[in-house]
Amino acid sequence: MKLINLPNIITCCNLLCGCLAVFFGLNGQVGTASLYIILGAVFDFFDGMSARALHISGPIGKELDSLADMVTFGVAPSVLCYQILMSYAMAANWLPLLAFIMAAFSALRLAKFNCDERQTLSFIGLPTPANALLWIGLVHLNAFASVHDALNGWVYLVAMLLLSYLLISELPMFSLKIKSGHMGWKENIVRYSFLVACVVIFVVTALIDIELFKACPAFIILLYIILSALSAKKQ
Repeated sequence: MKLINLPNIITCCNLLCGCLAVFFGLNGQVGTASLYIILGAVFDFFDGMSARALHISGPIGKELDSLADMVTFGVAPSVLCYQILMSYAMAANWLPLLAFIMAAFSALRLAKFNCDERQTLSFIGLPTPANALLWIGLVHLNAFASVHDALNGWVYLVAMLLLSYLLISELPMFSLKIKSGHMGWKENIVRYSFLVACVVIFVVTALIDIELFKACPAFIILLYIILSALSAKKQ
């Protein structure tokens, strides 16, 4: 196997994970679907890392990466949203199908990202992997009877529409990428504070309830959105 093919092979593993996530999600196995989305995110991280390490870049890899992300972080989280909506008795049977609006907005987000040269060390709009992680958290949070009973399908439907808007919005959102030689606390206070908060959320939810721990991605991404909005307001 030529090393030049390695990043694309890793990207295809991401795509395969996305396909499996959709399959298990549609069959109601949301826990397994969530694991495949997370595994897809791991492959998504390493395909870029391997491409940079091997100094490989090209249009095929870029397009393939977007196609894989569309399945893993666009269609798969829409399936999770669909399953949440299906868990409620809504006014019409077709309403849960509106969850797939989010997949269309994810495609717009990915196309916009490919054409936008501003998003090198930060993001404009909510990244699709972050949106996928949020829905992983929400689908596990909804498994709690108290949460399920306190909310209804309309709340999640509105949340889906708001998140779809955030995907293509012009809201500046920080990334965890740090410029070489710029590791100081002051210039990275938002990033470091976010990472510390993530550790706290992981530890606290794990100590309270292992099932609540599975829902912590929702808390983390909501915090990410709030911090990004506050940082953008200060600028």
